[in-house]
Amino acid sequence: MAVLTCHPAHPPALVRSVEFRIIGFDANWLRARWKIVGCGKLSVPPFAGKGRADGLWQTTCFELFLQSPDGPAYTEINLSPSERWNVYDFTQRREGMSERPMPREPECTMRLGSDMAIFDAAIPAGGLPAPPWRYGATAVIEEEGGVKSYWALSHTGDAPDFHDPACFLEEVAAPSPA
Repeated sequence: MAVLTCHPAHPPALVRSVEFRIIGFDANWLRARWKIVGCGKLSVPPFAGKGRADGLWQTTCFELFLQSPDGPAYTEINLSPSERWNVYDFTQRREGMSERPMPREPECTMRLGSDMAIFDAAIPAGGLPAPPWRYGATAVIEEEGGVKSYWALSHTGDAPDFHDPACFLEEVAAPSPA
């Protein structure tokens, strides 16, 4: 489990913590979970049906950045509680962006309780770059009144920047057999 930290320039209203963990990785799926504690004012985008979409970071969404230890290229996975998603490849930090082909759509589920929310995602492993990776797990959390907080493993600048390679802190090895 990794505890994400909120960027100090964008404090949340009620959210007290965001945690991330990879709950499974095999030849078919990378399964990830984000847990939000203090979700009483969480704004969840309405169901929009599966499909690619841009700009998911403009409201509550969950992101995962994967980077090979061999170079500056990385993959960004954006997942929304609306069930919209997108996956991008970058040749280096914020440059050379292109949509990454995926063999099928990710599966996403959001469960809301009175104080805790869980967002689970299953990402098709066949559409991901070959491991091993360093990863950065992030979340944009919007609460009532348009309050947005930006959560990551690390923050290095005056403004949130999830693309900063200094935020790709955790490592993932090759998947287990299916």
